[in-house]
Amino acid sequence: MKIRLDSTCALVIVDVQNDFCPGGALPVRDGDAVVAPLNRCAAFFAQAGALVIATRDWHPPDHCSFREQGGPWPVHCVRGTPGAAFHPALRLPAGAVVLSKAEGPKVESYSFFGEPGLERPLVERGIRRLFIGGLATDYCVKCTALDATRRGLETFVFADAIRGVDAQPDDSARAVEQMKAAGVKLVTVEEAAEAAA
Repeated sequence: MKIRLDSTCALVIVDVQNDFCPGGALPVRDGDAVVAPLNRCAAFFAQAGALVIATRDWHPPDHCSFREQGGPWPVHCVRGTPGAAFHPALRLPAGAVVLSKAEGPKVESYSFFGEPGLERPLVERGIRRLFIGGLATDYCVKCTALDATRRGLETFVFADAIRGVDAQPDDSARAVEQMKAAGVKLVTVEEAAEAAA
């Protein structure tokens, strides 16, 4: 597969936040293992003139996804708390765009495409290809990738820079198959690094 990195590309680092990493309120197993490869990606994407975006859940204390409100999840990523902060080892380059999602109490959004206005940086920059990594494979990564393909973007997911919740056995494997069936291409960080060299 031939990959070309330039200013029409964007890297989307999905929800690499403390609450989704080991020790957090809603930990993804080995979630912190995505940090090093995504740091590498962020550096060479920025060097290639590509847009770097980091998304984050930024919930109010009474968010609809929390069990206390009838949702499926424990309280997590409450805006302004340490759990909502990006993993301390995550290194975003200068000029990276941070997009907060699910900020309203009744707004749930696994994909940043699900909320009006959040995709504006992609439109303004004329982005045509999206590269995605982060947390979690079976939720926000999958939903962002599927939404991107629906919008006609050529979409890649870093197979070695994602981890899943797996609330049910093999959820992540099924998510990968869903993405592939929708036209999402799986790549490795090394393949992208070679394209950027």
